Amino acid sequence: MNDRPNDIRRIRPQMGNTKSFEHMGDEEKFQNNTLRPILKLQNPLLLVVFQNYIIKHKGVFFELSLEKRLAYIENTISKDQKFRNALMGIIMGHFTVEEYKDYALHSSAINKRMMNMVIERLKDQVAFFVPLDSK
Repeated sequence: MNDRPNDIRRIRPQMGNTKSFEHMGDEEKFQNNTLRPILKLQNPLLLVVFQNYIIKHKGVFFELSLEKRLAYIENTISKDQKFRNALMGIIMGHFTVEEYKDYALHSSAINKRMMNMVIERLKDQVAFFVPLDSK
């Protein structure tokens, strides 16, 4: 028996302080009800994927100051379309069919929100990114 929508929702972490108000736009509701739980679930994978990206790009990141590391995260996700698409796939693979239909109606705005959320997550956890020989 295939119960994919419920299976997907069941593995997502519960978001305690997420509120929904009538005046919220569809994109904001989608962000709070769908993106936030998925990003929390996928956080360990997102960290390791970005760590791998850093290493594949000669580890320049590790030689940067904190301020420049934060800019590096933002620039990478904003400008490297291939990497950005991979990150979106990591997240979108956890949408239900109904959520994907909602996403498709507002994909441009939701993509922007999604990538901004990933950028902020990675920046907030910048201390995770150290050379592998330091771990």
